[in-house]
Amino acid sequence: MMLAVSAEDIDAKALIEELKAWVEIETPTRDAAAVNRLADRVEARARASGLEVERLPGTLGYGDILAVRSPRPAGSNEKTVLVLAHLDTVHAVGVIENELPLRQEGDSLYGPGIYDMKSGALMALEAMTLAVQRGSRMPIDLLFVPDEEMGSLSSRAFMEEAAKTAGYALVVEPARDGGKVVVARKGVAMYDITVKGRAAHAGARPQDGRSAVRAAARLVLELEALNDTGRGITVTVGTIHGGTGRNTVPAECRMQVDVRVPDDESAREVTAKIEAMKPVDPDISFEISGKMNRPPFAQTVEGKRLFDKAAEIASGLGITLEGMATGGGSDGNFTAAMGVPTLDGLGADGAGPHTFHEHIFVSSVAPRTALLANLMMTLEPR
Repeated sequence: MMLAVSAEDIDAKALIEELKAWVEIETPTRDAAAVNRLADRVEARARASGLEVERLPGTLGYGDILAVRSPRPAGSNEKTVLVLAHLDTVHAVGVIENELPLRQEGDSLYGPGIYDMKSGALMALEAMTLAVQRGSRMPIDLLFVPDEEMGSLSSRAFMEEAAKTAGYALVVEPARDGGKVVVARKGVAMYDITVKGRAAHAGARPQDGRSAVRAAARLVLELEALNDTGRGITVTVGTIHGGTGRNTVPAECRMQVDVRVPDDESAREVTAKIEAMKPVDPDISFEISGKMNRPPFAQTVEGKRLFDKAAEIASGLGITLEGMATGGGSDGNFTAAMGVPTLDGLGADGAGPHTFHEHIFVSSVAPRTALLANLMMTLEPR
C-alpha cells in the first residue's frame, strides 16, 4: 500500500535529542511536581505544533492530565482515534545520576523510563503532528496521563469518558519481544488483606493467643491454590508482614495480593472466591479490601481488523508485525473493556522495563513513528 509517511520523513536525530530531554526530567508517579515539569514541556511542544491542548489539574496527589487534540469544528461529535500515553515512571528521582545514567551504547539508549514509556509518548506526539499536517480521516485525541504506573487512579474516569467517542484506541506502551504489539492483556485485581488474631506471651501464656501469622500462612496456601496455568489465572501473595516480636503470639498480619485473569468469566470467579474467604478459627478475622483494577482486554473481531491494518502498514515500512498477549495491564484494558477496538505496544522496541538496564533500540524509533502516523491518518470511521 502507498504510505503517506516513511521512516525517512522522521527526523530521528532531532527526535532522539528531544527524548533525551524528556528522560532527564525524572517523573516518579508520586512526585506530581516532577511529572508536571515534563507536562509543561509536552504542552509547549504540542502547542508549537498547532495542536489544541486542554490541561486538567491533578487530583489525588498526582500530576496533571494533558489532552492534546487535532483541530476540529466546535461541537464536533465525530468518532476519534484515541491515543493513550503516560508521563510517569517507576523510577525515583536520582536514578539517572546513579543506577541508570542516560547513555548510548551502540543501538541501545539507556535511561529511566525511556522504554516505559517516554519514547512511546514522544513518538505518539510526533506521529500525531505529522498525521494532522498531512490530513487524517478522523479527529485524533492524544491523552498524556500522570499515574498509569500506579493504576491510573486519577485519570481512569477521564480516559473512559474520552473512550465513549472513540472509534479506535492506540496505546503507545513499549513494543515487546523484538517489536511485537500487544493485542490482549490480562485483567488485574489487587487486594490488601489484614488477618487479626489475639496477642499473648509466647512463653508464659501461649494458649491465650491466636496467631494471625499462622492463619495468614494457611490463607496464603488457599490463595495460591487458585493459580491455574491452563486457564491463565495467576494469584500471587507479593508481600506479607506480621507480628511485633519474637516472644509474642502475633495479633496481626498483613499481605498484598496480585491477581491476573484472562477474561471476564475468570475475573468474576476468582474475585468472588477471594472476597468470600473465611478463617477456620472463629477467633481469627479477615479484613479483605480491593477489587479489579484493570478489566481483561481480550482481542475482538474489530480488534483483529485493527491489528491487520497496522500489520499491512508495517509491511510497507519493512516491519513484520506480530501480535501477542501479555499478563501486564495498561490503560488499554479500560478502552478494550468499553468495546473500543484497541491496539497496544505501539511504542519503541527495547528491553528492561522497570529495571536499571531499561533501554530502547534507537533504530526502532523512526519506523515505528512512521507506523503510528500512517495508522492515525488512514483509520476510517466504523
